[in-house]
Amino acid sequence: MPPKFYRKLNQHGVNGAYYGGTWVDLEDCAETFQPDPSKCSGCPTRATCPRSQSRNASTAPKNMVYDIVIIGAGCIGTSIARELSRYELKTLLVESADDVSQGATKGNSGIVHAGYDDKPGSVRAKFCWPGNQMFPQLDRELRFGYQKNGSLVVATNTKELDVLDELMERGKTNGVKNLRIVQKKELFEMEPALNPNCIAALYAPDAGNVIPYEFAIALAENAVDNGVELRIRREVTAIAKGEDGCFEVVMRHWEPKDYVDARKKMGKSIDGTETKELSLLSLVMRLCISFPASIAVMEGLIRFGLLEPSSKDNTKMIMTIIAFVSTALVLFLPGAKRRGSSALKDIVAKCPPPVGSGDDGKVTLQDMFQGGSGSKNVQHGVVVATESVRAKYVINCAGSYSDQIARMIGDDSFYIKPRLGDYILLNRNQGHLAHSTIFPCPDPVLGKGVLVQQTLWGNFILGPTARDMHDEETRDMSNESIQEYILSKCKNLCPYFDAKEAIHGFCGARSKSSRGDWIIEPSAKDANFIHVAGIDSPGLAGSPAISLYVVDLLQKAGLKMPPNVNFNPNRAPIITPKVGLRGLKMGPPGKNDSDGKDEAAMAKNVICKCEKVTELEVVRALRRSLPIDSTQGIRKRTRAGMGHCQGDAENYDCECRVRAIISRENEVTVDEVGGRPWPATSTLSQRWVYKDEAQKEGLEKRMNN
Repeated sequence: MPPKFYRKLNQHGVNGAYYGGTWVDLEDCAETFQPDPSKCSGCPTRATCPRSQSRNASTAPKNMVYDIVIIGAGCIGTSIARELSRYELKTLLVESADDVSQGATKGNSGIVHAGYDDKPGSVRAKFCWPGNQMFPQLDRELRFGYQKNGSLVVATNTKELDVLDELMERGKTNGVKNLRIVQKKELFEMEPALNPNCIAALYAPDAGNVIPYEFAIALAENAVDNGVELRIRREVTAIAKGEDGCFEVVMRHWEPKDYVDARKKMGKSIDGTETKELSLLSLVMRLCISFPASIAVMEGLIRFGLLEPSSKDNTKMIMTIIAFVSTALVLFLPGAKRRGSSALKDIVAKCPPPVGSGDDGKVTLQDMFQGGSGSKNVQHGVVVATESVRAKYVINCAGSYSDQIARMIGDDSFYIKPRLGDYILLNRNQGHLAHSTIFPCPDPVLGKGVLVQQTLWGNFILGPTARDMHDEETRDMSNESIQEYILSKCKNLCPYFDAKEAIHGFCGARSKSSRGDWIIEPSAKDANFIHVAGIDSPGLAGSPAISLYVVDLLQKAGLKMPPNVNFNPNRAPIITPKVGLRGLKMGPPGKNDSDGKDEAAMAKNVICKCEKVTELEVVRALRRSLPIDSTQGIRKRTRAGMGHCQGDAENYDCECRVRAIISRENEVTVDEVGGRPWPATSTLSQRWVYKDEAQKEGLEKRMNN
């Protein structure tokens, strides 16, 4: 690549951070991106969450009647949950996958669109621009990282110039501000690595980008901190209306087979509840300990003359002492936790190696409807319990599964037509090629088309495809054909990227509806059942405005919504911005590891070399308000394992290090901690592309076809 195209662009967390849409240098991060933790929800850090649920969900009364149950914890469900946490309501958020944000929210471009492309008068057009304008303040409160980088739709001929004019007029009709056409000279000053055949572009300076799953995680954390309950791995199977007017929502609670097998082997409860760990054997052992302890207490009292054993008046006191000591020991002795050493070095040695080949973790289309790599099927899930909750209102935010949820109340007014979008992610050394999000002129059928952009963290993202699953030709495309489509199309926008720098591939299922537009309305079958369905692009941008509208729908439906006087909108970030390796220490497991208490030591100990993730950042994530029990959960929150080597055990073995920290913090064995499935939705032949020369050469060849 000619060196004239190189330019140093900011990367979130490197020498500073994006805050409220703009860049903040490291020395200015204090009290902006890095606030006083005491002023943020969920801070200071606490103990980890119970298995598969938030702390408050684990203590909720069994006969609780919720005001609202939200089904689906993507960016739509979490946005609504966070908005509802402003009110004194009993709200439950349920997710079928093993974490929030595992559906379409995990597999998209992360673009906060401006709204010029949406058909005037559509539901999309109603919410996109207002939602876009809410992102700077949202990021100032939640600190998920938002970059207002602008977008460009480029034209390569005079016919496409007419399309730019049409898009600008459409944008103005939709209320989008600040749009303008930039000519070739200014365009190449903005983006020097564009294809030389570009002659002009529509510029939308208010467009931006986020890491979509980090956005949803921030929303969910703040919602739970403000009172919303969360349960994950809950697959809704039935919804019925009771005589009291409340919905009964039936869910299957599942856990991964590996986890269940590990728990059975140790005699633990397979649903992860600590209270059930007091098995009959455990109870007998505790009673055996408690009786001698009671005798020892009484002997001490007699020795110091505080108790007269021959006195009949003291008989009642003696029995009380026995009962008190026995009860205390039975109840408060630690349960069956992790066995063996808690030193990270020793736990890492017990970790199974990360998986980077084979097809055991392959994600099917149906899996993508319920969490992709975090779904019950991919995790070989075992149903461990059936739960039933009652609620006055239900909000259907189930993404590609939303039509199936609607059928549970007899509503067949729409169905979902899934469209898959595949991506290829390049290493950070390619991110300098585009600061703006760059699109071709839109296709009349497939929409916006492919794009290239630097992500928030500095990678270069290519894609997506637009594979309609009702079209046999696009549904059955080979991995090689998908790669060729992405690479060759993106080359038309920016011909200078190096396809050999690919590090990851992924796919998301967009839930396009049969109505051709978003569905945000009470069900015709029941006014207390609200659909927020068929939310495809630009759903991420519209999500904050959608949540306000749903609150309005609930109020109109009669729900009383007194304000939550304790609502705290602020959340501290999980990551700490860094300057190279300044203040950090790297080495083999055991050299720099902490005991989990010394924050200064944790802040120096590098767990992931490629992304410079520290032990403290991993621990911070685990001690927040959402349950985390897998390396995938930490990967999404800290980027551990997302770098150039993708968690290669032969490089720094970061996945096993993360797994060890989860084991220590959650007080479980390493066998109870989940890993990263492979291949999930990737089109790559193996996980560690950086050392697979044949695969890299194949990508380069497909780029040039």
